[in-house]
Amino acid sequence: MSAILDWIVSAHREYPELRLDLLGHLVLASVIGGAIGWEREHAHKPAGLRTHILICVGAALLTDLSVRVAAAATGPADPARIAAQVVTGVGFLGAGTIMQSRGSVMGLTTAATMWVVAAIGMAVGFGAVMEAVGTTSLVLVVLIPLRALEEKAKARRERNGLHVTAVGEDLDF
Repeated sequence: MSAILDWIVSAHREYPELRLDLLGHLVLASVIGGAIGWEREHAHKPAGLRTHILICVGAALLTDLSVRVAAAATGPADPARIAAQVVTGVGFLGAGTIMQSRGSVMGLTTAATMWVVAAIGMAVGFGAVMEAVGTTSLVLVVLIPLRALEEKAKARRERNGLHVTAVGEDLDF
């Protein structure tokens, strides 16, 4: 660990434009996105560890760039313009994870985690670190303990429900 820190310090001396704050934010986005992605991976969902890390890091970087581009503009500039496109782009990615099969919809929670991970990455990119960490904690509470409660409710519905299966060769309705 010390060797890595020494390398970062020497790189910063050689390249003063190296933004250690941005590097820290991107590392934090990796950890936060990875925590949520690990839960999705553990649950065997289609978008897992790497996907959530990449979304969170990308959102953090694009948000940082959005703020910097607006600050560097000579005229009026809106720092939310680039960041707003993150929301649209991740919504498109999330829609791709939602599948419909036999009258049931799968992947809504994964799509929602992709969307919230992008929002967390944006918070990190804006420098709202405490908000990002707090939101990550809340998301993990929603995903982990509430999954057990949801599975109990599903088992109860299946136990008490009526299941009808029609079998036949020519069923014309």
